[in-house]
Amino acid sequence: MTEPSDGLRWKTHGERTVYDNHWIRLNLVDVEPPDGSRFEHHVVRLHHVAVALLLNERDEVLTLWRYRFAVDQWGYELIGGLVEKGEDPVVTAAREAVEETGWRPIGEPEHIATFQPLPGMVDAPVNAYIWRKSEKVGEPTDGEEAARIEWIPIDRMLELIKRGEVLGSGAIVPLLFYLASRNAGSADLG
Repeated sequence: MTEPSDGLRWKTHGERTVYDNHWIRLNLVDVEPPDGSRFEHHVVRLHHVAVALLLNERDEVLTLWRYRFAVDQWGYELIGGLVEKGEDPVVTAAREAVEETGWRPIGEPEHIATFQPLPGMVDAPVNAYIWRKSEKVGEPTDGEEAARIEWIPIDRMLELIKRGEVLGSGAIVPLLFYLASRNAGSADLG
């Protein structure tokens, strides 16, 4: 792997907020790429998100079937939500599992990855975790999260991804990582 060159690093001369609310912040960043030009570049800043991939003993993954109005599409997602201020992302992922599905993860999770879905213009860190055990502890406390909560065989997920029925990188990245790791015979995902 080639070491990064400081000569290719962009310089940031300042940043100003154009729009800000609880969900999203849009900034204009005064940048200078290596060629010496200087301009303002839009950057969308979103909250930190944590995602839980829950598997059961039958190698099924717990999914949410839901509608997303921004893309006008129904599809499968994994469990996840916004990391609250001062909260560890793994705690967020476990909390969201209970709130969204009524299933509580058991034991220590495996950290899959921390990633940025669109790093060219969007700052939206995502932490993803796998739990291989969980228990049903009740009904979801947020009835608007999903039209259906469903355990789906992990082997079927690649087909659903190919058909565009799995929504968002927060679901696709962890699922593909798990499938690739499993198929490579990797016992340790961390």
